[in-house]
Amino acid sequence: NLFTTLAHSSAALGFYLAGVQALSETRISPALREQLSVAVAGADSCDYCASAHTALGKMQKVEEKELYQNLIGKSSDPKTQAAIEFARQIVKTRGVVSDNDLRSVRDAGYSDEEIIEIVAIVCQNIFTNYFNHIAGTEVDFPKISTRAA
Repeated sequence: NLFTTLAHSSAALGFYLAGVQALSETRISPALREQLSVAVAGADSCDYCASAHTALGKMQKVEEKELYQNLIGKSSDPKTQAAIEFARQIVKTRGVVSDNDLRSVRDAGYSDEEIIEIVAIVCQNIFTNYFNHIAGTEVDFPKISTRAA
C-alpha cells in the first residue's frame, strides 16, 4: 500500500525507490537496516513501517523477539544496541546529537562510513513514517502496534 499511495506522485515514488536502491549498497547489513527501521518506526509511532520492517526483518533471519525488542529501542546484541540507540537519538533530537552520542556509536565499532549510513537509513525511515502518518496508509502486513514503543 505504501507504493500505491506514494505513486500519486511519480517524483515522490522515484525519490523513495532511489533511496531504497542506494541504501541497499551500504556496509550496514540488510538485517541491521531492518532492525534500525523497526527502531525508528517505534520512535515515530508508525504502525505501517513497524509492520513492514518486522516482516522484512524476519526475511533477513532476525528473530521475532529481537525485532520486538528493537521496536522499543533495545537489542540483545551490544553492537546492534549502540546503533539502535544512536538511531533513536537522531529521531529524538531531530539530528542534533551530542559528541557523546557519536563517541558511543564509534566505540561500539562503527566506522564513520557506517555512521553516515545509519543517518541515511534513519532519514529514509522518517520520510516513510511521516508519509504514512499523513496519508493514513492502510497496513498490508501482519500488524505490529507501536503503542508499547
